[in-house]
Amino acid sequence: MKDTILKSLFKIEKDFNVKILYAVESGSRAWEFPSKNSDYDVRFIYVHKPEDYLTIDKLGIGKKRDVIELPINDLLDISGWELTKALRLFRKSNPPLMEWLRSSIIYYQAFSTIDQMKELSNSIFSPNSCIHHYLNMANNNYREYLQGDEVKIKKYFYVLRPVLAVKWIEKYNEFPPLEFPKLLKELIPEGELKMEIQTLLQRKINGEELDYEPKIDIINHFLDKEIQRLRDYTKSVNSDIADWTHTLDLLFQKTLEEVWNKKIK
Repeated sequence: MKDTILKSLFKIEKDFNVKILYAVESGSRAWEFPSKNSDYDVRFIYVHKPEDYLTIDKLGIGKKRDVIELPINDLLDISGWELTKALRLFRKSNPPLMEWLRSSIIYYQAFSTIDQMKELSNSIFSPNSCIHHYLNMANNNYREYLQGDEVKIKKYFYVLRPVLAVKWIEKYNEFPPLEFPKLLKELIPEGELKMEIQTLLQRKINGEELDYEPKIDIINHFLDKEIQRLRDYTKSVNSDIADWTHTLDLLFQKTLEEVWNKKIK
């Protein structure tokens, strides 16, 4: 599959006249709870030629899109962000982008930009913005999928993972790891709750059809309690974010020089 992904990425470079800096897995495979039929969620960051930025029409307006998305098929979902869009989101400690930088499944990386972003990521990390992102995700998925006597049981992971991500931030004041087993091992004590989650995890990895089943009371009770407790916790989290604009402007300019071998200043 990696060869197929790389061929798709190189075709994107040719078709859109861009350079790809980085491409990773971002979905359940990166979170270490894929099923046998899980698709590949590939996310990438790319940069245009310098002259494409020196126009009166900004990227993201009209036909000058700042995203590239290939048609999704049953096995492969590929989409990417243009570099200035990515850096603006990075400045705000955007959790999906922070996850891309920490994915252990890297399909492609070129030039030095991503390594520099990774070096900056711990300093740019904003607990407040990440906590709100994960808590909103957990709350919305919990209300939509896990109410009633019978629930779509595989959706437990799409509530448990963001809840544990917030618990990690609360405990360590750092961006959480992507891997669900690591979060589970570190944050849930031994006992019945952990055993139920581990059993469900193994069933999912084994490829069992996790559709509608009776809700798991002990997990629902945990989620009810933790979502409310973490909502209260957010009130005490510092919401100040430092301004990294100048640093990221320089990174963008240096990237254009490195990628296209053209002096920007």
